[in-house]
Amino acid sequence: MAQEKKAGLLRRTSSSKKPLKEKVVLMYDEIFTDDPAKTNPRFWDELFLMKVNLEYLEGKLESLDGDEVMVVKDNINSLFHHCVLALEEEHQIKVVNALQTLCALFRGVHQKNKSATGFDIINMLVGFDKAELRMKVSHMFSVAFGELFQKMNVFVFQVTDNISQNTILEYVMINSIFEAILQIVSDVSSRGQHGYDAVVLLALLVNYRKYESVNPYIVKLSIVDDEPTLDGLGMVVHQALTEYNRQYKNKEEENHGGFFSTLTSMVGNMFIADTEEKLSVQTNEAILLALYEAVHLNRNFITVLAQSHPEIEMTAAPVTPIPTTPTSLGTTPPSLDMMHNPELPLDPNLQTSNLLITFLKYSSIVMQDTKDEHRLNSARLCLIILTCIAEDQYADAFLHDDNMNFRVNLHRMPMRHRKKAADKTIPSRPLVCAVLDLMVEFIVTHMMKEFPMDLYMRCVQIIHKLICYQKKCRIRLHYTWRELWSALINLLKFLLSNETTLLAKHNIFQLALQVVSLFNMFITYGDTFLPTPSSYDELYYEIVRMHQVFDNLYCMVLRVSTNVGQWKEPASKVTYALVNVRAIINHFNPKIESYAAVNHISQLSEDQVSHAHTLHRILAWLFSTTFGGISYLTLSTSSPYSAQMFLYTMPAI
Repeated sequence: MAQEKKAGLLRRTSSSKKPLKEKVVLMYDEIFTDDPAKTNPRFWDELFLMKVNLEYLEGKLESLDGDEVMVVKDNINSLFHHCVLALEEEHQIKVVNALQTLCALFRGVHQKNKSATGFDIINMLVGFDKAELRMKVSHMFSVAFGELFQKMNVFVFQVTDNISQNTILEYVMINSIFEAILQIVSDVSSRGQHGYDAVVLLALLVNYRKYESVNPYIVKLSIVDDEPTLDGLGMVVHQALTEYNRQYKNKEEENHGGFFSTLTSMVGNMFIADTEEKLSVQTNEAILLALYEAVHLNRNFITVLAQSHPEIEMTAAPVTPIPTTPTSLGTTPPSLDMMHNPELPLDPNLQTSNLLITFLKYSSIVMQDTKDEHRLNSARLCLIILTCIAEDQYADAFLHDDNMNFRVNLHRMPMRHRKKAADKTIPSRPLVCAVLDLMVEFIVTHMMKEFPMDLYMRCVQIIHKLICYQKKCRIRLHYTWRELWSALINLLKFLLSNETTLLAKHNIFQLALQVVSLFNMFITYGDTFLPTPSSYDELYYEIVRMHQVFDNLYCMVLRVSTNVGQWKEPASKVTYALVNVRAIINHFNPKIESYAAVNHISQLSEDQVSHAHTLHRILAWLFSTTFGGISYLTLSTSSPYSAQMFLYTMPAI
């Protein structure tokens, strides 16, 4: 009985005690009250051997009020100073713990003083009155070498969701680390270990208040002309995109041929959306942003896009980096650098690749699904990059070089009405064909309720820029133009079918005007870039075959332009742009009907009309009755203005 009473007393006594604190927490409290080294000379060595309590340290900093912050400022400076010293230790546990402590200090101080300037925050952490320590911090930022330093730098620049609100970067704007980043990227050994983080870091710095003030990193990046540096930057981007493509391909192979795939085939591919969700891989906006800044700011980087090398299948899994904090920077960088492999023997059957091909494959994957905002933004950034490439003269020359042919296996969205094309059927062609294929694929596969108007505008603009270059340089590209024309006509048909819904959200007349303008370029200047005279036959056939779409479009824009409203002016522009197309339709339709009646043909089939000989006979008969024996072939190819002459000199019928 006495023993039970004693045991109960002991239990009550133990439960009344306060919970024990971790030793590291007690050491943090000691730092914020006094100089701990006075009582324990080995205090700092012991601190960095213990696991960091990030939550407690950040909470401690955020709980301090204004007066308390000034009181413990020297203590914070001392902690920061010893963290920097510990980063130079050989003991890896000390280095990691010092790095995590620095991250907690940056986040805690910044969250406590969001409105403070970058120099105020640096002063609170470092203390500008200490010249020696200030030099150490400057050295830390300038020589951001090693994976841990890189991770810390990326973390420091992400303490806010909006990079321009991170006032810490004011210090980095003045004390530049640009040269250090370039040194990492240009060096083979350091690039393999830290190149990805360095490139992401550069992309973040370039975007700091880029539209509000002069950003020195923008200026410096725009004038870089060192070939090893640009090549290194291209290699890092190429690796990251290749790794994404590899992950997607692996997931695609895992899902191919399984029970789920068989089931979806049996029910008519009713679960295509679910399949795509399984195939989705996290996109990498950080590396896309870096590629955009390089292409947009530095014209010398365009040459890197075209550098060819043997295409190598990457099957090794990437090494997972040491975690610091959750980030939204995208996929993990690959651990291998294919460009560092020993030089492979040249094989005439070996497929070659380059950064642009890898980017096109990446874009074809990202553009498949734009229903969520995250992937929509990725697709938008891909199209912006392609716009920059299409606007560059050197890039256009490379894209259209007939001596540089590549086989580009773009990924295509699975759809019920078409089968997946076999990779072996893809011929080697100039890269511009792959770009056009990608644009056609996007046009065909994204006609949906949540219509991505801005993406369609960019897509059509890219096509327009490429055709303008072909017209200017008289490049006769051997491409299946009929697929493009069919896609554009179907796009107009979709706009007409969903006029009421789309007009409530978008200016569909602007997109319709761009599409009609493309047809006008083919009609008016096609003799300068279409490969053969029969291409004109196919163009006219598509226009006449789908004349109902153009007739309906004309009726719609005429109706809107004759009424008072916000769409009156843009609709009027489409009305004027349709003159050429309507002239072709109004002339050929009656003639084809007359030809069918004379030859006792109830209805001409598509095969009959599209067959070159049949069409030539029809056109020859038409022109012999209209122009007194002038050859259609001569008329359509004699001069750049022949199409215009044909339209405007045609006699009334």
